[in-house]
Amino acid sequence: MSHVPHELAEEFPDKVQQIHDLKMADAHFAKLADEYHEVNRAIHRVETRVEPTTEEVEHDMRRKRLQLKDEIAAILEKAA
Repeated sequence: MSHVPHELAEEFPDKVQQIHDLKMADAHFAKLADEYHEVNRAIHRVETRVEPTTEEVEHDMRRKRLQLKDEIAAILEKAA
């Protein structure tokens, strides 16, 4: 399997255990993390031309990933 950039563990390397703990204890956080993972994988498929799409759709997906990352970061900061 190829390496997929921007995984949460890569984005927050010092928070890997906290991410795991929150995914187990907080259903909302787990949903955000799953959604981030799905969007990130979809972007990777577009970037590697496995699933070509329009620039507009790719831009929207990147915006969604950033929004999710910001929400996740806020929760991680608050829980710290």
